[in-house]
Amino acid sequence: MSPVRDGEFWVRGGEFWVGDGEFWVGAGCSGVGYAAAMTTPLPGPAPRHHVHGLRRDLDLLEALASPEAQHAGGLGVVRLAQLVGREKSQVSRALKALAEESVVERDPDTRGYRLGWRLFSLVARTVEDRLVRAAEPVMHKLSADLEETSHLCVLRDQEVLTILSVSGHSFRVHDWEGRGVPAHCTSAGRVLLLDATPDELYVRFPDIPSGGGRSEVRTLPELWAKIQEGRRTGFAKVNEEFEAGLAGVSAPVRDFRGRVVAALNISAPAARLGHRLDDAGRITARAAAAVSAQLGWDTPPTRRPAPARPT
Repeated sequence: MSPVRDGEFWVRGGEFWVGDGEFWVGAGCSGVGYAAAMTTPLPGPAPRHHVHGLRRDLDLLEALASPEAQHAGGLGVVRLAQLVGREKSQVSRALKALAEESVVERDPDTRGYRLGWRLFSLVARTVEDRLVRAAEPVMHKLSADLEETSHLCVLRDQEVLTILSVSGHSFRVHDWEGRGVPAHCTSAGRVLLLDATPDELYVRFPDIPSGGGRSEVRTLPELWAKIQEGRRTGFAKVNEEFEAGLAGVSAPVRDFRGRVVAALNISAPAARLGHRLDDAGRITARAAAAVSAQLGWDTPPTRRPAPARPT
């Protein structure tokens, strides 16, 4: 019996194939979903070519992630064939199949290929999931040590978004998960901006939003000073700046490149936390370092001369 064909698609041994085996996904998988109108698998063991086909497709994705491709904004079929050492026709078929699933995309003007939105979406979901899984047990210990609620926060434009909270006290100040708060007047926001340059701050904050309780930050130079303070101490702290009666400390979580990807935060009534912010900050910084280590970061950030102060 011959393989069932539907254009470029084959089925063999319960597995879906594209072209000459350049990409495959097992029957029933929901990840890429190349199945078209294919219903008749061949009996008997499946060939092992799919392993090599997947590897060849990964070679293409690696090439599209290279500095050359990033600098050029994409690469054409001829150059990709040179980089991966394959025939142009094979590369063209593989790219066509990957483009149909938005794993890569083709520039309509240059006709060059670049990594597609679907790949970036998968990476983003994977990174956030890994971040939560790495942080949660550390947050339980942190909340138990300080007897306060801990939060895992990320930056979204000018706001801080809490993606996970772990309670360490019978009284919870707020239910923060999914709620955005201003970055400039919160300890988590200032920590999440530790990698920012003055130019990046100008772009992100055309003007500092008004409000924020008794915020000590009302201008970009004041925000820059708070960021510099956080770089020196390894954590940021606020005492009733964002909201009357509320205090907090935050420390940076870094990925394998050393970039700040999240903030570990402790928030509590100022009457309970305000007098021990420095101690809580150091404890939170150690907890954040433990999460960073699980993400592959094990070297302290390199001390570099600070960029010019915003004026």
